[in-house]
Amino acid sequence: MNWSDLEDAEPASAPQDASPAEAARALYPGDRGDLALDARRALCQLLAGPSVDAQRHPQLWPALLGHEDALRARLSELFLELVIDRDTGVAFTRQADTGELDTPILLRTAPLTFIDSVLLLHLRQQLAEADAQGHRAVVAEAGLVEALTVYEKNLSTDRAGFERRVGAAIVKMKESHVLTRLRGSEDRYEVSPALKLLFPAEDVQALTAVYRTLRESGTAAGQDPDA
Repeated sequence: MNWSDLEDAEPASAPQDASPAEAARALYPGDRGDLALDARRALCQLLAGPSVDAQRHPQLWPALLGHEDALRARLSELFLELVIDRDTGVAFTRQADTGELDTPILLRTAPLTFIDSVLLLHLRQQLAEADAQGHRAVVAEAGLVEALTVYEKNLSTDRAGFERRVGAAIVKMKESHVLTRLRGSEDRYEVSPALKLLFPAEDVQALTAVYRTLRESGTAAGQDPDA
């Protein structure tokens, strides 16, 4: 086919005009959606991830709750499940359990290094302790480095190299919003309540036992990708 063929070709038929009801709901030319604007914004945040947080997203949170059924329906069409914890004010999506059905995987995943894993475990424990005392889980960057020094012998690196790895793990937690910098502070962060949903108590107990054994043996669980 050449350019002349394209010029002679008949244009594709235009889509049928929207119904009066669709036109009334349209937010922009060609819009065929039926969700309200605030619900669409909440849906976009859920898909962008990692969560909708009542504190970080004060306008999206009520929209999410008000349009919960419609959002669940939209996500189900993508083989995703909506998880909401009203007590902590956190919602996120996860892959639906589709059994033997062959379905695409839309949510991105990133491999965790050994230090990433133990940092997550430490943050989850800090969150549990804060919940028990009825306050927010706040951590300092220097305190995180110090807390993880018990695992230093598990890695074949010097002190500077160990601190670099911990620093990289902290950056990863900030980028995924597991840690949110406190306003007016350079090195203090709040641990996201979403971690409680992503990392249930039974997993914490199991991993605590595993990493206690690792600390005592001085070996890491498998080969660290950063090694």
